[in-house]
Amino acid sequence: MKLKNIILSAALLVAFSACDDLFEPTIENHKDAADLENMPSWAVGLLGHAYISNPLGENANSWKFTDVATDDAVSNDIGNSYLKMATGSWRADNNAMDNWQYLRASWQYLNQFLEISENVEWARDKVASDLFKVRFQGDAYGMRALYMYHLLMSCAGWSADGQLLGIPILTESEDINSDFNKPRNTFRECLDQLNRDVEKAIEMLPEEYGDVNGAGDVPSKYTQMGADLSQYNRVFGDHAKNRMSARVARAIRAQAALLAASPAYSEGSGVTWEQAANSMAEILANLGGNPIANIDPTGNKWYEDANGIKNLVAGYNRPEFLWRSNKNESADLEKDQYPPSLFGKGRVNPSQNLVDAFPSLTGYPISDSRSGYDAQNPYANRDPRLALYIIYNGCKAGASSSVITTAADGTNNDAMNKFDGASTRTGYYLRKFLDMNVNANPSNTTNGYHIKPWIRYTEIFLGYAEAANEAWGPQGKGANSYSAYDVIKAIRQRAGIGENGGDPYLESIKGDKDKMRELIRNERRLELCFEGFRFWDLRRWKVDLSKLNETVKGMKITGTNHEVVDVEKRDYKDYMYYGPVPYSEMLKFDALIQNKGW
Repeated sequence: MKLKNIILSAALLVAFSACDDLFEPTIENHKDAADLENMPSWAVGLLGHAYISNPLGENANSWKFTDVATDDAVSNDIGNSYLKMATGSWRADNNAMDNWQYLRASWQYLNQFLEISENVEWARDKVASDLFKVRFQGDAYGMRALYMYHLLMSCAGWSADGQLLGIPILTESEDINSDFNKPRNTFRECLDQLNRDVEKAIEMLPEEYGDVNGAGDVPSKYTQMGADLSQYNRVFGDHAKNRMSARVARAIRAQAALLAASPAYSEGSGVTWEQAANSMAEILANLGGNPIANIDPTGNKWYEDANGIKNLVAGYNRPEFLWRSNKNESADLEKDQYPPSLFGKGRVNPSQNLVDAFPSLTGYPISDSRSGYDAQNPYANRDPRLALYIIYNGCKAGASSSVITTAADGTNNDAMNKFDGASTRTGYYLRKFLDMNVNANPSNTTNGYHIKPWIRYTEIFLGYAEAANEAWGPQGKGANSYSAYDVIKAIRQRAGIGENGGDPYLESIKGDKDKMRELIRNERRLELCFEGFRFWDLRRWKVDLSKLNETVKGMKITGTNHEVVDVEKRDYKDYMYYGPVPYSEMLKFDALIQNKGW
């Protein structure tokens, strides 16, 4: 026994002496900048935060549906934060649109990455390492520009002393010794920073990623760095598709130019409609030749191509998409938006206001006597996009093509106001984005494949039309080969509206700038509905306050009678064309100036 104890003690002594740190605090697994310089896979994780925090949404299910805070829709979820905001609870300390802290925290990661990336060995091959550094840095600059654009949309505004302000510009990372109490830069200064970041991204990144077949196809800016075919494909090939590219960076610049040229910002931005139009035209040149002739013929119903989405090769785009999310397989969107009879919650309820914005099949607004609109047969002979985007009474939906009865006297929970929390409040359900092959039955769910377009060419076409009309009139072209009229004609032809191969309403207004403006804005409303544009468009256009507060209406059907009814009032104040700086930030930093009214 004594011998056994001696042996045990000796063994323990060896064990303890071999582990000197057993009684010392373990080194924390925290990495500082110097550590990351020798750990490229960790360093690039800083850049990864930019995509996790992407304000456009990380994946195909990340639709925010801010439309329920506009005249386009309501929600049947009484806890919906956008519903609360639209009905009177929007405050600086209760802001459903707030992205200030979220994006600025990720901005810090980008700044850290740009500093660290200079000293990281990205690959043992020196040329490949330099190419990776250029690609990753260009990616960071482009994403920082994207953040700036979205922060300006949500937080830029006029101060009480008449300055148009943006955000505090930070181009270096902060640490515990930094001065965090920084004033907001002007909108113009922020826009200039965005444009500098875009230029850096364009300088560093390829127009588009993808393998090339020959050495002659390697862009000269990379051959000047010593890149050969294999090195180029290793860094910029197919595996990198769908990352920030020079093409995407240019699109962000064009979006920001359109915002800056709009009535709510133009006085403080110095950006003209002509500049915005030309920025949009630069993106449309990607389509080659005459962009109008190359518009995607099915671009307004891309989500219906279930097999095409399922079989979409990673990173590749259809002609309508300039940038998109990765595809995912789920039934989440359908479970949220299907009518109750299809096992959905019917969360987004399109408004009668939006339904009335769809013209007749002939192209005339339904308020025009020439449209042939019948208020008691309101869905007959209408713009085909109405049935593409909205489920109305008598529509078929779901994998079984069930007839959906939204009438107030309907017999199941699809009926208007039949069941709180799932039935429609307006007489309409959402169809856009949904895969009608999905079975949302929880006991026998069949998933579908979804993608979310982050930037569509239709958005760029409509941005060009808006800016070109303001700059040169409906048929003016500036230095480009097409006009606002040409764009709208093509989009309406694609939608299938007009008569006898023509569009008499469009032809009747093609010489009237004001009426063309109204039509362009309406086409934008229809084509981009439920994609997150309407809330910001109404504000950048500085529409009359009565339009911001237009009561949302619905269609109450009883028997054969169709009655338009009020559903939800809006309660926006005259300073709510611009969002607030978060109240919590105002409390912490006295150098910040709040937007007027908040």
